[in-house]
Amino acid sequence: MIKFLDLQKINAQYADALKQAAAEVIDSGWYLLGERVKRFEKHLAEYIGIRHAIGVGNGLDALRLILKAYIELGVMQEGDEVIVPANTYIATILAITDNRLKPVLVEPDINTYNLDISLVEQHITERTRAIMVVHLYGQVCWSSELKRIAKKYRLKIIEDNAQAIGAEWEGRKTGALGDAAGFSFYPGKNLGALGDAGAVTTNNDQLAEVVRALANYGSRQKYVNEYRGLNSRLDEMQAAFLDVKLRFLDAENQRRREVAAYYCEHITNPDIILPIRNFTLSAVEGQQSAIRNLKSHVWHLFVIRHPKRNALQKYLTENGIQTLIHYPIPPHKQLAYKDWDEIIMPLTSQIHWQAVSLPISPIFTFEEIHKVVGFLNSFSS
Repeated sequence: MIKFLDLQKINAQYADALKQAAAEVIDSGWYLLGERVKRFEKHLAEYIGIRHAIGVGNGLDALRLILKAYIELGVMQEGDEVIVPANTYIATILAITDNRLKPVLVEPDINTYNLDISLVEQHITERTRAIMVVHLYGQVCWSSELKRIAKKYRLKIIEDNAQAIGAEWEGRKTGALGDAAGFSFYPGKNLGALGDAGAVTTNNDQLAEVVRALANYGSRQKYVNEYRGLNSRLDEMQAAFLDVKLRFLDAENQRRREVAAYYCEHITNPDIILPIRNFTLSAVEGQQSAIRNLKSHVWHLFVIRHPKRNALQKYLTENGIQTLIHYPIPPHKQLAYKDWDEIIMPLTSQIHWQAVSLPISPIFTFEEIHKVVGFLNSFSS
């Protein structure tokens, strides 16, 4: 079986360094809010090119804390609206509703699967306070038009950077493009912990201070609680593991690009819709920007579409190739949001019905890639 993602093999590459890091944490006797968290935060901030990085418990909490901090700062209040892509993973939307803010769902661009920026302005109302962009599958969602809209309406831009660490837009990394960003270091991410972990990045000193306090029970000083906070702290062990793996992130992302390039060049089945072949220059500003944007894609997922997706997935499974579906049910059709069931999002629904994610990882071998491509090209619906 070709695994979708072999985490055991990925982490085995760094086993000695990870074991040493774990031993150092154990021997230190300090397991929360210690030097290893500070060190990783410093290295992450330097890598992203941002002033502040705050380690938190997971990616969902990262987004929750950003919004909660804006509420504490008076930038937002309950009932305010946040524009968000309709086809994102549900965590993005959970962060909004958990803060009693209102998600305003906007269809994606069918070519990039990212938020269709051309549709954003028509969804802005007097209660809109932010646009939450999702760099879905590892591809940057950004443009000067997005910045223009945010400036015109005085909106915050929050990045859901759970899937795109290391991606760039015109020389700047995701996580440093907007007003604040949330990161996930779930084990399967391009930079994955050996458990749950996340981070918030921002250049706003005040926001960073409030996020840090909120993540620690709303406290800047022990037993003094200024806010009704959360318990969402990156622990020393995961910080140490992430600090080891951060050193290899760029090389692993480059390998993902090589795998993606091979897929795009060699998958020739006419019924399969590839991610780059349908990428249009209208989604960005000019050919050079388009080229830079495509090169910056870090390929957290390689998502294809097929009109008979379920049959294709069954065929690949029978031939020893594991695939996943990201995501089988769109957020507005989840039971958790049953009051949204009448919302019609045709492009979002199309993506969720047709999309399947192929195996892709930095340890994927040529033989494995060749096998996947061969079966894809031989599939007949």
